Amino acid sequence: MSAFMHRFPLMIIGGSVVIGIALLAILAPWIAPYDPNNIDVSVILMPPSWQHWCGTDTLGRDIFSRMLYGARVSLAVGFVAVGISLILGLILGAVAGFFGGRIDAMLMRMTDMVLCFPTFFIILAVIAFLDPSIWNIMIVIGLTSWMGIARLVRAEFLSLAQREFVLSAQSLGVSPIRLMWRYLLPNAMGPVLVSAILGIAGAVLLESGLSFLGLGVQPPDASWGNILTEGKDNIQIAWWLSAFPGMAILITVLGYNLLGEGLRDYFDPKLNQ
Repeated sequence: MSAFMHRFPLMIIGGSVVIGIALLAILAPWIAPYDPNNIDVSVILMPPSWQHWCGTDTLGRDIFSRMLYGARVSLAVGFVAVGISLILGLILGAVAGFFGGRIDAMLMRMTDMVLCFPTFFIILAVIAFLDPSIWNIMIVIGLTSWMGIARLVRAEFLSLAQREFVLSAQSLGVSPIRLMWRYLLPNAMGPVLVSAILGIAGAVLLESGLSFLGLGVQPPDASWGNILTEGKDNIQIAWWLSAFPGMAILITVLGYNLLGEGLRDYFDPKLNQ
């Protein structure tokens, strides 16, 4: 175990941060000292204290409790959005890489066309025509972030297509569908997993940005982004409204990035020789 930690410290550190934040989010109803939407006018804008560890907001709501519930929103958006993009990317990339030819050219040109548009502005445009709800955010982020996974899966399939085990399976008459999902895809999942982990960090940032702009999770529901919005309006008199959710976003994104980099090292064959 110590040798593993010495070889892959980023994965251990990042994984510990990710697991810790996930546990806090899951256990939020039992950990949170207050109801996140409970209004108490007697403690409006109270600074951090033993009573309210992260202070209170302009309605007297406990920031620590709201951040715990906000973690549930951010992680849910990250996992669901990346799940949608992963499914789309795997299917399109696998089909393009396996069949090649005109199918590959058509799918990759479509991918290139989607990549030409700034993702954040596409999301803003779509959200503007939809109700700003958590489910709409998940779906829109997932539908606009599959391109990198598709290109990665295609490249892996092209690399694996000439391997001996693939040629042997083809000579035995294995069907194309079974060949793709039984033989090629499991061998391509290492880089795809790394990309998915890094994608969760990006989705958390996107959700926070949308909520900060008022296009994401709507009050009174808690989100790190909408807590930051309130902090922006009171930055000179209530620094804790910006500092604590900002630190939560930073630590979460950093944890997923470290985990992704650690997994990349783990799947690197040169490091495992």
